[in-house]
Amino acid sequence: MTIQFYKYQGTGNDFILIDNREQAITLTTEQVAFLCHRRFGIGADGLMLLEQAEGYDFKMAYYNSDGGESTMCGNGGRCITAFAQRLGIISNEAHFVAIDGAHNAVINKDNTVSLHMQDVHEINVADGHTILNTGSPHYVQWVNDVQNTDVFTEGKRIRNQDTFQPKGINVNFVQLQGGKLWVRTYERGVEDETLSCGTGVTASAIAATAKATGNFNTVLHTPGGTLSVSFTKDTADTAKNVILSGPATYVFEGQIEI
Repeated sequence: MTIQFYKYQGTGNDFILIDNREQAITLTTEQVAFLCHRRFGIGADGLMLLEQAEGYDFKMAYYNSDGGESTMCGNGGRCITAFAQRLGIISNEAHFVAIDGAHNAVINKDNTVSLHMQDVHEINVADGHTILNTGSPHYVQWVNDVQNTDVFTEGKRIRNQDTFQPKGINVNFVQLQGGKLWVRTYERGVEDETLSCGTGVTASAIAATAKATGNFNTVLHTPGGTLSVSFTKDTADTAKNVILSGPATYVFEGQIEI
């Protein structure tokens, strides 16, 4: 089977995108893992199928690089919106459905994409870390030196704690330095550090507000680039009107035989 694919990246978080509106493509776990493999396949943190869904512009089906279907991916949601525009499905606004429900997205004049994320209904603040779900579950760990943190070793340890099994948890290491938030992420399903994680920076921005309430607009820095997150907290342990904004960049396209 020959597959036409497109490669996109959002602040270094890279994805394979496939137009599957005709439902002609069915991929096994092994095939997804092969396509995402950085030595034997195309190489990516994840793969998305753009499919039809009644009442929506499209459906986003997202798979991690290990081949398993995943929870919501914020950078992926922004990239698939840019992909839908490239295919002529939308102009500059999208209404699509993903595994965690419906999302709206807007392609701005500077070609950044703003994605409306799900509301956060519970923020669990503990000593030195915060746990919350922004479409995917995240463990936000505060550190004193994020650049020298062993993200792989420590992230893997936390991700595999019995408390978070059987599915595990994504782990964000966050430092407030010079008035800026710096974030590095260990992603389950990729089982390594990624250059950026959309749901992760969203979780980090919300966690940084601690018990405060009000309207927030936070800029966050990742190894792959800069993202912004805006949201409202009417109470200390919830967040609504959550919007993730940043670049979604076409890289290349091609065909591959599997």
